[in-house]
Amino acid sequence: MKRITVKLLKTLPTKYVTNGIILILALFIYGIVGSYLIMGLNLIDSIYYAVITMATVGYGDFTPHTGIQKIFATTLALGGVALLAYVFNIILTNFQEKMSEYSKGAMKMRAIENMDDYYILCGYGRVGKVVFEELTKRNQNIILFEKDEEILEGIEENDSVVVINKDATEDDLISKLAGEKCRSVIISTGDDVTNLFIVLTIRESNPDAWIVSRASKEENYSRLRKAGADKIVSPELIGGKDLYYESTRPHILKITVRHTVDEIYDEFKIISKYGCTLENIQYHLPGIETPLTRKINTMDIKDGKQFRDYLEKNVEQKEAIENLYSLVNNTHSHIISGPDRATFIKLVDELKKHEEILGINLSKKEVAEITKKNIK
Repeated sequence: MKRITVKLLKTLPTKYVTNGIILILALFIYGIVGSYLIMGLNLIDSIYYAVITMATVGYGDFTPHTGIQKIFATTLALGGVALLAYVFNIILTNFQEKMSEYSKGAMKMRAIENMDDYYILCGYGRVGKVVFEELTKRNQNIILFEKDEEILEGIEENDSVVVINKDATEDDLISKLAGEKCRSVIISTGDDVTNLFIVLTIRESNPDAWIVSRASKEENYSRLRKAGADKIVSPELIGGKDLYYESTRPHILKITVRHTVDEIYDEFKIISKYGCTLENIQYHLPGIETPLTRKINTMDIKDGKQFRDYLEKNVEQKEAIENLYSLVNNTHSHIISGPDRATFIKLVDELKKHEEILGINLSKKEVAEITKKNIK
């Protein structure tokens, strides 16, 4: 406890300590000069009188007689009392604040120690908030580093969320926490230099830590990679891609169908005929909203022929796909891109003649409701 007390006293704000010393010296000088000029004492006695009066000891060695001497002694005594009260109040207040901070810090560390595992998130800005929400939805333990106290308002700390209101680059705390229990460190500040420094700090003492860093500028990818980041993400670039995909959405068709493996090639011939691209296939497990997705991204009929020929020559592979089709009761969706809506209308009309169409642009929930009927 003694060691903690000394440490806390050493951390008192410099300006308060400086101001207190200046005020004490100013009053002490006032007491010496006044004692010399007003009380008529020599230098040694003036220093002595100033000290005992400021400290309100008053041994009675020197007694003021005139009015001005009494006024001087009174102001010196009151000034000493007020000044000492001010200084002790500053020390006591800051000591209590530091003790409170230490107590909170100890509680946070205990909460972290009680976590089986956790994610470390650095930065609670525009991007960090989204990451925090995603982690919270999945009931993950989170240690959040954020230096700006104002933007932390509204975050409730609990057994799963610990907020550390400090710059992650200030000390080695983040390195200590990025050990075995840390599943991943996610660095989401908007400053690439800060992100780089955090990566270096962590990687220096945690070679096995999994680090995902944000990069605002593409040219900083290589720097972050060399510093030790395992994954680098640029929200700005991803946002640009999302804008592109949203702009093409009117020419994206999701068609949910039911057919067998033997009908795959016939279906692809129709898609290719209308100059459309089969982007991917979603296989729907009965009653489950999230599908199994396989990326295709082709419109070349040659790819369809090669796939057909491959299945004919490889019986085991064909059986594997047939087992998948059996698992989903032949129900799946094709994500198709095309030139315009008119083409999609013609495409759907022709597909209706060859296979069972369950719906167009159905949501995951709607597809799950349909596939529930397939549960035996």
